Amino acid sequence: MAVAPQVPKFIGARVRRREDPRLITGRGVYVDDVPLAGALYMAVLRSPHAHARIVAIDAAAARQAPGVVAVVAGAEVRELCGPLPGGPSMPGQKYVPRWPLATDVVRFVGDPVAVVVAESRAAARDALELIRVEYEPRPAVVDVEKAAEPGAPRVYEELDDNIGYVTTTTGGDVEAAFRAADRIISARIVNQRVVPLPMEPRCVAAEYRGVPGELTVWASSQFPHQLRTHLSRLLGIPENRVRVITPEVGGGFGAKAEVYPEDILTAALAVRLGRPVRWTADRRDDMAAMVHGRDQIDYVDMAVTKDGTILGMKLKVIADLGAYYQLNTAAVPPLTALMAPGPYRIRNLAVEVRGVFTNKVPTAAYRGAGRPEATFLLERMMDIIAYDLQLDPAEVRRRNLLPPDVFPYTTPTGATYDSGNYQATLDKALALADYAGFQRERERLRAQGRLVGIGLSAYVEICGMGPSKGMGGGGWEAATVNIEKTGKVTVLAGISPHGQGQETTFAQIVADELGVDLDDVQVLHGDTARVPYGVGTYGSRGLAVGGTALVMSIEKVREKARRIAAHLLEAAPDDIVFENGRFQVRGVPERGLTIAQIADAAYDARNLPPGLEPGLTATSFFEPPNFTYPHGVHVCMVEVDPGTGKVTILRYIAVDDCGRVISPLLVHGQIHGGIAQGAAQALMEEVVYDPDSGQLLTGSLMDYAVPTAVDLPSFELAETVTPTPVNPLGAKGVGEAGTIGSTPAVANAVIHALGIRHADMPFRPEKVWRILQAARG
Repeated sequence: MAVAPQVPKFIGARVRRREDPRLITGRGVYVDDVPLAGALYMAVLRSPHAHARIVAIDAAAARQAPGVVAVVAGAEVRELCGPLPGGPSMPGQKYVPRWPLATDVVRFVGDPVAVVVAESRAAARDALELIRVEYEPRPAVVDVEKAAEPGAPRVYEELDDNIGYVTTTTGGDVEAAFRAADRIISARIVNQRVVPLPMEPRCVAAEYRGVPGELTVWASSQFPHQLRTHLSRLLGIPENRVRVITPEVGGGFGAKAEVYPEDILTAALAVRLGRPVRWTADRRDDMAAMVHGRDQIDYVDMAVTKDGTILGMKLKVIADLGAYYQLNTAAVPPLTALMAPGPYRIRNLAVEVRGVFTNKVPTAAYRGAGRPEATFLLERMMDIIAYDLQLDPAEVRRRNLLPPDVFPYTTPTGATYDSGNYQATLDKALALADYAGFQRERERLRAQGRLVGIGLSAYVEICGMGPSKGMGGGGWEAATVNIEKTGKVTVLAGISPHGQGQETTFAQIVADELGVDLDDVQVLHGDTARVPYGVGTYGSRGLAVGGTALVMSIEKVREKARRIAAHLLEAAPDDIVFENGRFQVRGVPERGLTIAQIADAAYDARNLPPGLEPGLTATSFFEPPNFTYPHGVHVCMVEVDPGTGKVTILRYIAVDDCGRVISPLLVHGQIHGGIAQGAAQALMEEVVYDPDSGQLLTGSLMDYAVPTAVDLPSFELAETVTPTPVNPLGAKGVGEAGTIGSTPAVANAVIHALGIRHADMPFRPEKVWRILQAARG
């Protein structure tokens, strides 16, 4: 189609989120708000033991309790459904099927053992206390390194050890690089376990209409269509008779891109009982049984020259899988291996990843999923190299960053970086931070007894998930554009946003590309009966993949509109251009039609080009040829109180490159939230288990610290722009950037302030105070 140069009106503008008015005024509808007449309530009995054999379950008293409609305990679950998804996804992976309820052995504190369905939440919870379970405790294994040792207590008696899988990745000549090195610099780096903690807990409701045999499930989920597929398979109901609706979703962070026992049990019991069933987690449920994130121990060896040039790298990743494979558990640690080279020219590299079972909650995707771990270990090593060689940390990074003329660049782990200018991003971040000036000021303040430090973090991440072959299937995305007879536009999006703002960004794209007003665009999503099958929202793919499917559909609609316009204007199709929101004859702007006029003709259908179907709608599926690779540099400045160990963030600067920016307001919002979560891991968040019993010691927000506004400064944001060639939007994704860049920047700043080589997160006041006391002798 001939398209004249356009000046975007909405793309790139700071458009307010269209979702916000209903959310901030309390008019948003979440799963727990969905009215279901005659609904029953499910409650879950969880294991108090980290590891034990179930000897017997006596639920007779619970079944007789007032208001109780049904109880399902232990092995009875096999009559309801099949085992949960999460089977082998790589060669040599050890796997034992998991049912929604523990059938013979419980493997972590919080493992579901039985459920009660009753007329009210209170009746269901009261009945849980009447269930008597006889356990035979077994030794629990909590420490992941001890779990990996021969002879350790086994999480699964069926397996010969706790090693779930081992993967290796090698590129270049690693041994030659280490022989040529002036120094071998080594470190053991811990990336502690954290809780994703979305504001809205997990929630699911289900209704089964027996006569047509149709199941409707409302779920707080990141991937309604995938959940529908799994429900169909596990319950034996045809997929075209299962409908999943995700209304408002109050955060997910990867933890809701899962299929949980409660999802399946709620739906299965609605089918069995013929009445709606609903379940909403409380905060303790989510702390104890929703997937956790991170939890790696990394052993890193760097072969370097005297000037800090990296010649080679050896990395051993010990990843704590927890007790079971959730849907994404096994896939996360290999992403650390894939992104191990980071933004640096590391051509000789060997990585081993060991996934190890422990008696803890399963780990899976949490904002960044494997990439924050890779960035953290790399950025700590950059500072450790600088410390050991007495070099400037910024110069060590500059010396090793990939130059802009190497793209597309294939790393020794097999990733092909699409575009970037890492040096320019570093330069911009250092300038905004006045890096050299702060270093001088730091020395002056230290002479006064004040402990201040500056930390850097350079990252590249893999986003736009992604090519189907690279994803093990299902990396595409779908979107439909339907122009109504009156010219209003309805977008049916396969993705399912939960805070990313696609109701806004998609409308911005449509408004500019079709010449309509922003308020004339409606974006629908999250209902498998209304929108095309979509893979879901995770891995910063909503705009890069879902948005591209939208653009493809817009192009199809515009091409059809062009043909109709040519016919109505009695011009050749090649002479029709789209300019200033109108389809007009080239050189004769007064002869033109709006999209509304063309839509009216398309549905009237009395004067269409021969052979052209009525209507103005199109559906597209976008299969990306590659992932996208956003990058950035973050700088953090902190002060440590020498008397209490309290860390105060003085300034935080982030320069991110997410390709072409559709909505600066939303990009900044994503980065703000990501920085808060990443800084929280560096300073306070940590899941703690008793090392012997496996009891969860941080099971509520009374014990698990999360940041508040007073803990964080105003963030100073800037950007560089290197559009990706992977999609026509040039967008790379930004949902995880803040989390990936911030954790090492904050940790490096604290360690710099303390004047030490290395210490592990989190830097809570007590730990910092103890480090200071040890330094004082």
